[in-house]
Amino acid sequence: MAKFEKAKNLNEWMDQRLAVNTLKKVMNTEYWIPKDINFLWAMGMVLAATFGILTISGIFLLMYYKPDTATAFDSVNYTIMTEVGYGWLWRHIHGIGASLVFLIIYIHMLTGIYYGSYKKGRELIWLSGMGLFVAFSAEAFSGYMLPWGQMSYWAGMVITNLFSGGSLEAYGLVEWIRGDYVPGDAYLTRFFMLHVFLLPLVIIGLIVLHFGSLRIPHVNNQEGEEFDYGEHAELYKAGKVKESKVIPFSPVFLSKDVFVMGVYFILFFYLVFYQFNFAMDPVNFDPADGLKTPAHIYPEWYFLWSYEILRPFSKDLGLVLFGISQVIFFMLPFLDRSPNVAPASRRGLFKFWFWLMVVDLIVLTFMGKLPPEGIWNVIGLVAALTFFVLWIALPIITKLEKKL
Repeated sequence: MAKFEKAKNLNEWMDQRLAVNTLKKVMNTEYWIPKDINFLWAMGMVLAATFGILTISGIFLLMYYKPDTATAFDSVNYTIMTEVGYGWLWRHIHGIGASLVFLIIYIHMLTGIYYGSYKKGRELIWLSGMGLFVAFSAEAFSGYMLPWGQMSYWAGMVITNLFSGGSLEAYGLVEWIRGDYVPGDAYLTRFFMLHVFLLPLVIIGLIVLHFGSLRIPHVNNQEGEEFDYGEHAELYKAGKVKESKVIPFSPVFLSKDVFVMGVYFILFFYLVFYQFNFAMDPVNFDPADGLKTPAHIYPEWYFLWSYEILRPFSKDLGLVLFGISQVIFFMLPFLDRSPNVAPASRRGLFKFWFWLMVVDLIVLTFMGKLPPEGIWNVIGLVAALTFFVLWIALPIITKLEKKL
């Protein structure tokens, strides 16, 4: 049996039982971060803070939302927006947060790609981050169903139809997912359960894994420089702060995170109070009607790039390419054959690959919102083909890359 001495204070009592001081060192005061980083490295904490805001606002909305096809629309658009004190505020916070969380995710992903933060032992960091992207996407989609407006209904109809597998015509699987032939009560309550319970648990687990996977290989830096973290940590603890290349996560780096979060939340609450329509689709203010198809069905802006990959092709080919586009980013650490861990600006052809990918994703996003007709259909097809050509070219151009 373990021997316990009488504790002098609460901290010592907790430390004897839960090793809180060791945990504090491992995750905070002696978790070392490179000095050579910029504000983009704060996006992880911004994401965590936004998820916290989404959780809190979601709890308040949950108090009045009714997951029933007969009452869901009114509970959101009348009860919450007009009858509950500050209900409108919590809905705006939740809607803006759902959009901005994807803006930050994309910035975070592209930062990781630009600086090569997925290479040399950091593969699990990237894979867990991409797992979070998928989980947040599922969370956003399930939440989009809940207001039970026109776009909620028809976007859900289109997305669940994808599970039929094209020519496989697996409509039994689609009906099993919906719980009916068309979206109805069973469908709504299932997505309600996913949104408020199961998917948040998955997200929390993946956040823990993502932060945990950062602990051993450590955070990358702007130049991709490899150095002995232990040696430079000792320099810092010895008071040689200038000579050391690292800083502790808490309180030094955390204070920088807090500053970036302060700037971010100025933008966040500006949108909440003055530009909330940014996150509100006007078509979704009409009640769901299964007998009236909207003229143009499209998802939220953060799904438009992958939606546009689906549209220009035949049913089966489009479905296959759509599936590939959803998993290809997971393969990045294994498709990039270069030995270099450096910013894209120093990596020859990879620099052009990166910026072409960014431009192509932006073009796909804009085309996904426009009707698939005329010149827009041609541009969307070219952009979709460019997306796959870039991924096919990646192993070739990185294999030819000279070691820096």
